[in-house]
Amino acid sequence: MNVEDRFVDVPGGQVHTRTWTPGGSDGKFPVVLLHDSLGSVALWRDFPGALAEALNRPVVAYDRLGFGQSTARQAPPAKTFIQDEARIYFPAIREALGIGRYALFGHSVGGGMAVIIAAENPEHCQAVITEAAQAYVEERTLAGIRSAQANFARPGQMEKLVRWHGDKARWVLAAWTDSWLSPAFSDWSLAPWLADVRCPVLAIHGDQDEFGSLAFPRRIAEGVSGPSELLLLEQCGHVPHREQQAAVIEGVARFVSRHVRPANELRPV
Repeated sequence: MNVEDRFVDVPGGQVHTRTWTPGGSDGKFPVVLLHDSLGSVALWRDFPGALAEALNRPVVAYDRLGFGQSTARQAPPAKTFIQDEARIYFPAIREALGIGRYALFGHSVGGGMAVIIAAENPEHCQAVITEAAQAYVEERTLAGIRSAQANFARPGQMEKLVRWHGDKARWVLAAWTDSWLSPAFSDWSLAPWLADVRCPVLAIHGDQDEFGSLAFPRRIAEGVSGPSELLLLEQCGHVPHREQQAAVIEGVARFVSRHVRPANELRPV
């Protein structure tokens, strides 16, 4: 397994990327991981390497601008930050890394970003896996964020974020809580994009997810125009790839084997 770190230029700074490439995966398009609201490349832990081995294809992860090892940000995210990631930053990263076709695996808010990327780039996006993704703003989401916000106010809790984001940790937390709890964000929804997603979609969700009910994956699976599947995990919370990694990897591998054919790999972009 070859693991390569790179920093690539995007509007506003540099983004840290990491690529896991198994031996014998030449010519296969990668799976690109899109992290959650507090996430980073490092917080994926051993999942990307395990996924790359199971699929025998490259896996790419990156720290969004303001997160992990990427350039810090000062201004709060715009209300449109989810679609901005899809339209501004992801295309710059994709071009810098020379990625043609790709599949996407988006965790939590990263799942929303994946849906928008797929809707707006049907010729390049070959498959989408959403994991614990929000389809709109529901009270369960807001209650979970308020609870997490209160927890981070307790002594010693911010150090957990500092470990992964350094001096960017307070910006990362505020970017999450202030954005989602803002009244201006209350009408956000994936509805404008779902019907334009024509590639295969797998929606993964835990039945104990503290940030969203099972209505979210069902809305995603029912709303897209391409083939869709659900993977609903029992006794699982908001981070299935950590809580039930084997089940997630097995489900993704089955999904990819059903929907990705050699012709998809070889067709010119």
